[in-house]
Amino acid sequence: MANGPSPGRTRVADRTWPWGKQTRGHFMSHASTVAVLGAGALGATMAMRLGDTGHEVRLWNRTEERARSVAEHAAGVTAVGAVEDAVSGASVVVTVLRDGDAVTQVMSDAIGRLDDDAVWVQASTVGPRYAGALAGLARDHGVAYLDAPVSGSTTPARLGKLVWLVAGAEDVLTRARPLLDDLGSSVLHVGTEVEGSAVKLVVNAWMAASTVAMSDVLALCDALGVDHATFVRVLEAGPLAMPYELQKVGVMDDASYAPGFAVQLALKDIELAAAAATPSPLLQAVRDRLEATVAAGHDNDDLAAVDYLRRPPS
Repeated sequence: MANGPSPGRTRVADRTWPWGKQTRGHFMSHASTVAVLGAGALGATMAMRLGDTGHEVRLWNRTEERARSVAEHAAGVTAVGAVEDAVSGASVVVTVLRDGDAVTQVMSDAIGRLDDDAVWVQASTVGPRYAGALAGLARDHGVAYLDAPVSGSTTPARLGKLVWLVAGAEDVLTRARPLLDDLGSSVLHVGTEVEGSAVKLVVNAWMAASTVAMSDVLALCDALGVDHATFVRVLEAGPLAMPYELQKVGVMDDASYAPGFAVQLALKDIELAAAAATPSPLLQAVRDRLEATVAAGHDNDDLAAVDYLRRPPS
């Protein structure tokens, strides 16, 4: 970070917080004022978890009503109408928006209002190209930045069991670590640039591919007369068990696709990966399956909806 305020930035010096004074570069108090930008499923759940763990949370969303709806049912969370008001005075700003365009638009307007000691935790899945551009935006304004997407969706977020994939300077990570720990069971420091965004695309490609594979294997079970419970027991007895996909068996059989990680978001991430590297035949097949699932009207349903063509056994 720069030693002095950048042009257009608002410096707030020697702010006295309810838990004591915060000074530049020092380890952040466990409780802090946090701006969460984005009240989608993950952002809303993060805000609720942070409120429950003692943070003062300002939640902003482009559709203000959505932020208000979350705040009405969450301790420690206040809906804020203007993004500049949300970030001003916040120790940490967490962006959990749909894509790189959204993050760029919102933060281009808001970044000048961040305090000198603020840390920007960029948790949206945007891919390495956008992550690099956003890191440049932070650097140009003297703002401490972490490229920090997460592995996990709403249930792990609510339980504080997300896995953070963090790239950035170690001292910045140290300052943000208490907040990250309140949301996650693991904080993995994977690099110093935008490696977090690269790892996230790889993880999500694996998740999507394995979910499509589970649907296809269940179809094979049906064709061969293999009971799904038997199949699951065999997997659980050996090294091939994958808890995420075993949980999907029941969801697929019940055709209950309540959103956890939406199909349209999985498709967005596969397309980001395809933009960075030519997809293999397998990942192209996964992409085709996701596109077909979206076209069938399951865009906002859980990723398990890739199973929509298979009918559970009667």
